[in-house]
Amino acid sequence: MNSRQRRGVILLLLSVLCAFGAFAGVLSVIGDVNSKVGPEVTAYQVKSNIAPYTSLNPGQFEKIEMPKRWLSDNAVTDLAVVNGKIAVTELHGGSLLQDDMIVKRPVLRSGEQEIAIMIDAATGVAGKINPGNLVNIFATFAGEDEGEKSTSRVIVANARVLDVGELTPLDPKRNDRGAGPTEAVPITFALNTTDAQRVAYAESFAEHVRLALLPENSPTTLRPGEGSYSLDEDKNK
Repeated sequence: MNSRQRRGVILLLLSVLCAFGAFAGVLSVIGDVNSKVGPEVTAYQVKSNIAPYTSLNPGQFEKIEMPKRWLSDNAVTDLAVVNGKIAVTELHGGSLLQDDMIVKRPVLRSGEQEIAIMIDAATGVAGKINPGNLVNIFATFAGEDEGEKSTSRVIVANARVLDVGELTPLDPKRNDRGAGPTEAVPITFALNTTDAQRVAYAESFAEHVRLALLPENSPTTLRPGEGSYSLDEDKNK
């Protein structure tokens, strides 16, 4: 073997050693990254913005993989949990789904039934009433006889809201009460049979039906005489 061949063999061996060194360096970096990041797990993120109190379904979320050590304790890893749930607040597209973003949709209790009525969006809802809230339902009735004063009544106290629908334009031809509201929101309540009848009657015959939002965990207790009101009561004081 001449000197040129020996140099070639030496260079080849050096190249092989350098390659092994580089490979070992890559394995070391990968091992270091794995030790810091750890195994990946399944999580879910919001595809696009979801409005508050909207009923949720699995199609609104997409599956992602991320390191387990970077996943928060309350992150959702099983999409089945969104069934029967609603969003607590607006969910923004791309945000990681967490269990404190969702709550169980209000359901009927024993002896209750669902009833939905249209409520004037401006005076009855104002964007503050949501599923799970308690409200008092007020209705204003015109006097039955000539000269009789109009009366405002609490027809249902502590009505539980099940659902708040979308803002809906009212058909002027179907508005038989004159110049009334042009937009309304369907509100669904969980009521017993008697209260459901009161609400249905008020929607048909009252001049106005309005809602009063109650503080959380603070139901109304009506004292004698507080269930109805007419202007004469203040005039006589």
